Amino acid sequence: MCVSVCVCVWGGGDYSCTVSLRNPEVIPSRVFTGRRFQTHGQLISLPPAMISHPVIWAFRSSARCWRHRAVLKVSLRASVVGGRRWYSSPNRVGVTGMEEILARVVAPLPTYETRDKSPPPPESNSLDFMHFYKSLEKEDRLGFLTKLSQDFGVDHRSASELAGKLLDTQLRDLATILQVEDRLRYCLTPRYKQLLNHISRVEGGVKFLVDLRADVLEIISSKASESPHIKHQNLKDLNGTLKSLLSEWFSVGLLRLERITWQSPCEILQKISQYEAVHPVRNWTDLRRRVGPYRRCYAFTHAAMPGEPLVVLHVALTEDISDNIQSIVREFATVDTEEDVNKINAAIFYSISSTQAGLQGVELGNYLIKRVVRELQGEFPHMAQFSSLSPIPGFSSWLQGLLSQSRKEGRGSELLSEQEWKEVEQATDSSPGTPAVDALRKLVGTSEWLRSERLCRVLEPVLMRLCAWYLYGEKRRGYALNPVANFHLQNGATMWRLNWRADTSPRGAANSCGIMVNYRYFLSETSKNSSLYLQSKAVAASEQVLGLVSQFQKNSKL
Repeated sequence: MCVSVCVCVWGGGDYSCTVSLRNPEVIPSRVFTGRRFQTHGQLISLPPAMISHPVIWAFRSSARCWRHRAVLKVSLRASVVGGRRWYSSPNRVGVTGMEEILARVVAPLPTYETRDKSPPPPESNSLDFMHFYKSLEKEDRLGFLTKLSQDFGVDHRSASELAGKLLDTQLRDLATILQVEDRLRYCLTPRYKQLLNHISRVEGGVKFLVDLRADVLEIISSKASESPHIKHQNLKDLNGTLKSLLSEWFSVGLLRLERITWQSPCEILQKISQYEAVHPVRNWTDLRRRVGPYRRCYAFTHAAMPGEPLVVLHVALTEDISDNIQSIVREFATVDTEEDVNKINAAIFYSISSTQAGLQGVELGNYLIKRVVRELQGEFPHMAQFSSLSPIPGFSSWLQGLLSQSRKEGRGSELLSEQEWKEVEQATDSSPGTPAVDALRKLVGTSEWLRSERLCRVLEPVLMRLCAWYLYGEKRRGYALNPVANFHLQNGATMWRLNWRADTSPRGAANSCGIMVNYRYFLSETSKNSSLYLQSKAVAASEQVLGLVSQFQKNSKL
């Protein structure tokens, strides 16, 4: 059994401990005080044998130690420890404090002539910046990042002067033109880029920058960034610089592919469970089966972030291409079953999760799928079928919006055929026209209809063709509106099959009316499909999908 302990100190000297037990019959996270523990909101007595005296002594020692550290941290606002400044967490940080730290740690950009001769700044500058930033409250981070991006970015005046000089040299010799171009390129480097590069070289620096970019992205997407006092474009430039650097540091050649098994470190297994965003892991037994027989779990890791999976891919090894998620995450062979190679003909990618918000837009998932395909081909040379079984997030909300708009514009009858509306009216006991539209809208907003065979029969042809159109026909800048569809189509997959009642969980019903889709990877066609989609926005789709789209266009007068 693997046990990891986290001790937390509460007021008055009380303490609680979070214990993770790697045991297939035990829920992973348990919090107990004294000799009682809390599991999923229920307080249960813990048998005395479960806690040995050495463990209790360790908890109390840790509690005393942590309590003393907490008092010390509060008493020190900003002190010098080991020659470096450490900042505590003040309630609010003034503009002067921000200006002081930035002026000290963000070095001026060296001149063009001395760019390769300037000595690197002391490591303490990077550490001071990191500690100061971590001490800030959320609202203070907004101001701090704004000041960093606005006051320590590109010298626009010098860049403008060099741009003018470049225009003046167009009639000069090529060597002169190239030199001015190089000077201009260097001048367009933001001052803060040097600091970001130096931060990446200290311990924990890359992870800090990944989290920093996550904050920048959150600010840009939040309403706070719409304030007239915030230079929105400067934050976008900072985000672009961070993304460019992270794309270099996390290039596929620097990533390590790891297969996660039940023998992997306990901390990795717990993170795999926590990061699973598509089909949540219920308990340790569930997790053990997801890395057991007829299953594979792979992750990309990076040397600068040890023990931290960056993107995780779950694979089911099946006889045929799966058409429902229940058969994968609910129905398992026992964890000790021996794999029968003759029953493994297909690899189903049923969950892929990016774990780091700060790596958004950095290509990882598509490379992971390609690497995993090569791994599986090496393990199972006869395997020829590779497909996803993907959720369709956003379909239900799109459908609700479509029904609302049609009702508002009095065009509800255009969505369904006359016969289908009659069946909806009979099944929902509603009147023709607006009442029937309202009834349908209310119906698909819940999962109750999935329990009725009659309603499922009535709604299947309607929802299947609407979903096919949503995936195939709804666009954003010419590409698929649905983010999961866009991801797989960019990778060169074919929109292969829509599956009715493929995810009957409350989450599946709420997101996509229980429908899922297979994106099939025909290895000989992925390169061509990817190029056609990226360059011409052409979607590779099967006859089933195209047939449903054709039905939509025929029955819906939109």
